[in-house]
Amino acid sequence: MSITTSSIRAEGFTPPGPGDFNLPPLGPDKTFEWLGQTHYLGVTKPMLQLVLAAVLVFGFFFVAARRQAMVPGRLQFVGEQAYGFVRNSMGRDIIGSRDFMRFVPYLFALFFFILLNNVFATIPFIQFPTFSRSGMVYSLALLSWLIYNWVGIRHHGFLGYLKHQSVPAGVSGPILALLIPLEFMSNIIVRPVTLALRLFANMLAGHLLLILFALGGEYLLLHGATLVKPVGILAWLLFVAISFLELLIQFLQAYVFVLLNAMYISGAVSDEH
Repeated sequence: MSITTSSIRAEGFTPPGPGDFNLPPLGPDKTFEWLGQTHYLGVTKPMLQLVLAAVLVFGFFFVAARRQAMVPGRLQFVGEQAYGFVRNSMGRDIIGSRDFMRFVPYLFALFFFILLNNVFATIPFIQFPTFSRSGMVYSLALLSWLIYNWVGIRHHGFLGYLKHQSVPAGVSGPILALLIPLEFMSNIIVRPVTLALRLFANMLAGHLLLILFALGGEYLLLHGATLVKPVGILAWLLFVAISFLELLIQFLQAYVFVLLNAMYISGAVSDEH
């Protein structure tokens, strides 16, 4: 849970903050200063979680799809249901039956990769959401931005795609001088930022809340007065309750991220804006 001993000090309770997410490298401690902040050089825990998630997702679905029996076993059944969920609800239903199949592998891998990295926040001995680090999320958002823009350019041509994304259908006259810059900013520039920010902020805030209730409850029980110790027990109960709520949020954030990807791809390949 990225809880450090500095979070509780003898002179009082120090609430957790964004610094608890700045994990040191697993190895030589090399740092550099940039924009007034200390940054680490080397392999960190979130980096290893990205690799671990990729290996686990690939390994599970490789094993689940290996036999391809007519009557599926339990593992194959789970794999088929997982694939069907992404294929149908986020591929076919959003992109459309004409174009969706070529994007299903990307959407499928993206959904379970994000989901597992989110669930890492509640897995014992890991207990850290990978995408609570903004750099990890913006990398995914940049990949999504490149894909849906490239698809749109291939479908419409460069100038045709810019017109498709910037000029609202059925609108003419002087109002276009206002709408075209707004549409361009919204559809081309701002999308990857909001896509990443939604996932990053939810993972950061949720985990920060868990740390607060866990450490606050511990501090009240160990260092608080007798009358406030029951509040420490209540804080731990809330910690458990919020942990279950976080599981739902972890799934929803993975779903929303991939759903928006599918919507952006659908808009890029559609013939109408």
